[in-house]
Amino acid sequence: MADQVAGLASCFSFEDISQASARTDGSDKTPVLKLIRESQTKGYDFVCLPLTTPKWRERWRNMCIVPSASANDADENATAEQQAEAWRKAPSFLHEEVTISTLDEAVPVLVMVSDWLQLDSTDDWVRHDSEIALRQEVAYASYLNVQTVILPPPRHRSQVASYARAVNECLKSTTFMNFSIRLPIYDPAVFQPKESSIIPPSITSTSSTPSAPSTPKIVTPRASTSKSLKAARAPEGEINATWEMWDIIRTLCDYNTRLTLTLDLTPPLPSNAGILNRWMAEPVHHIFLPASTFIANVKGYPVLPKGTQSFLRNSMAHHPIVIMSGVTSGLHTKGGESAYAQYVRHVEKTSSAVQAAMTAGTVEHFAQGYQDYLQNPLQPLMDNLQSITYQTFEQDPVKYRNYEEAVYHALMDWPDSDHIVICVAGAGRGPLVERSLTAIKRSGRSALVYAVEKNPNAFVTLQGRKQNEWGNSVQLFFGDMRHVELPEQVDILITELLGSFGDNELSPECLDGAMRFLKPDGISIPSSYSAHLAPLSSSKLYNNARISREIKGMETPYVVMFQNVNILSGDGGGVSGRCGSMIQQCWEFEHPRKDATVDERGLPLTNSHNVRSAKLSFHIPHAGVMHGLAGYFEAVLYGHVGLSIHPHSKDRVSKDMLSWFPLFFPFKEPLYLPSNSELHVSIWRLTDERQVWYEWYAESFLPVFNSSSSPEHSEDTSGDGSFFACTSTHVAVPSPVIDAVDVFPSLERSDLRKSGEESLRSTAGVIKIGQTSLHNPGGRSSWIGL
Repeated sequence: MADQVAGLASCFSFEDISQASARTDGSDKTPVLKLIRESQTKGYDFVCLPLTTPKWRERWRNMCIVPSASANDADENATAEQQAEAWRKAPSFLHEEVTISTLDEAVPVLVMVSDWLQLDSTDDWVRHDSEIALRQEVAYASYLNVQTVILPPPRHRSQVASYARAVNECLKSTTFMNFSIRLPIYDPAVFQPKESSIIPPSITSTSSTPSAPSTPKIVTPRASTSKSLKAARAPEGEINATWEMWDIIRTLCDYNTRLTLTLDLTPPLPSNAGILNRWMAEPVHHIFLPASTFIANVKGYPVLPKGTQSFLRNSMAHHPIVIMSGVTSGLHTKGGESAYAQYVRHVEKTSSAVQAAMTAGTVEHFAQGYQDYLQNPLQPLMDNLQSITYQTFEQDPVKYRNYEEAVYHALMDWPDSDHIVICVAGAGRGPLVERSLTAIKRSGRSALVYAVEKNPNAFVTLQGRKQNEWGNSVQLFFGDMRHVELPEQVDILITELLGSFGDNELSPECLDGAMRFLKPDGISIPSSYSAHLAPLSSSKLYNNARISREIKGMETPYVVMFQNVNILSGDGGGVSGRCGSMIQQCWEFEHPRKDATVDERGLPLTNSHNVRSAKLSFHIPHAGVMHGLAGYFEAVLYGHVGLSIHPHSKDRVSKDMLSWFPLFFPFKEPLYLPSNSELHVSIWRLTDERQVWYEWYAESFLPVFNSSSSPEHSEDTSGDGSFFACTSTHVAVPSPVIDAVDVFPSLERSDLRKSGEESLRSTAGVIKIGQTSLHNPGGRSSWIGL
């Protein structure tokens, strides 16, 4: 249906396929085709199936995993080793070892690779043979033209690089297939089968290589006494673990666009929204949603816990495929199988992102097809816009409504006069002229409008409108506002030269030339505008920026309608108290200017007064990877009337304004930022006699403290048998205050501050852990021409 943005897939096990085989009545050639037909009848778009049968697991185990060598079974082991070597040389399946064998079966299928493969085993040969088996399964799926394979999750943090290397080899060996890694938000214990593993303690691999351990085993996660309690109180280190494994995998695979995520919502979700938001910046193409995740409402129907419901609702903006599992098990007393899919559709329908995209007049509706699409900013002085570009901007009723209000209030505040002159500098096709005339009529004042335009093609349109609509109330002047002459100075100067970063389309430079039109006590609309920045994570934007593989692509600011992004910074001063807010102001321009030295014509002698720089400090509460900076602007048109694309003020100032998307400053190399780290961003607006450009740079720091953290707030993440045996470093010395926020979410932050935050800040220092290169030095890759 047109109003459905997410796909639905029905997940089947090998047992389901076997049961379908018993029900086959001749109308379907195979059990899989029967399941596909039944699923499509129930409204599913896809089916999700295991690629192999238990017979393949049994053969692999008999070949590659044998009992410990002894005198009695030496001959048997030798035979197994010979079979294993023959298989390693030419891997292949038997017909009974696979679930699908025809193209018809493969078309609507998401294939699950064998979940018992141990690509990150601590045993070298188990890992080696698992990789061969993976390549065999991928080759067979490729033979059947399968579009997507879902890989089992990594199990060992210490060997995740080996897992990533194996996946990268598969990506290189195929040209069309998508690989999706199944990962939970946290705690992969949910993936461990009830039996210990495919490698009992008493057996080993067939290899006799000395480097292989004699008794390989799967490292299993710690047991959890209360999973729901653990979800709410999980410390930062444990919550970060699966995301950090994903980050390693996608980094070693060089951010391959065919590598995606299947996010498993089996475990209860943590309550911290900041931790969950990081997944919004990742390529989550599938969401695994088993029936066991649902809870029963008062009537017995399946519903999702509020946290999972909210996360799924937000995820609908990315059009995922939701894989439903176990919905025929009768886990809930009411509703049957269809109740689960109906509930997912209900969540989709109530998603604010989906509703906004389907509501005419919203930014989300206007931007359909432009989400995360990189566009070069306009060159307003160098280029003449096409009529279609003007038409697109003129579709924005909010911007012109606010301009009209600003002109109206300026007129009402202007002293009584029989002769008020308004100048629209950069009139385009005339929308601001039209709004100015409306404001004049509303105010009851007598005023004349001058319209200045340098685009010869748009000037033709202006002439037509003057002749047919405006008459003598408007006078037209052709030329660049920096050079054209008007017959008199004006009372109100109106321009729409703002860019996504406020000044990135040369509004300061253009207005420097136009300010000579304005009387000393005249009004400029806009009167001021400011640029704002925030650190951003988005693998999609990073990939889009580097698609050309040229340095220019990574040193160009782009206009982007953000979707698959996550703002990494948090509000407040951070652990050290030195950081600013989530989104911080870089600089501001005001008009009319008072600081520029001008010549006899009123034009600045140089452009040095428009140089700007800023150094900003951000607190990073949760681990993430920075791929760039998000740029926004706020503008004061006149008085209390303004324009804004700042996320925290746009709905209040200019809700549903369409004319500007944010600006994206990419980084050539992603910068990893641990939990509770600090990010220092430097940005410059520079100029010479020919152009204006931006340069940007960032450094990352970790806070350190003289006092150690409280033992009661720490969690043992080391030792044999722990999934988190190889821990990541989040802070040099963890802050007990920050950990307490996650461990005891019911405590008020004010109470935590009183318990020692000030003392921590007084002893906090920082150590540098990373930096980027200087981007776009000298404007070598991107600039705006004067």
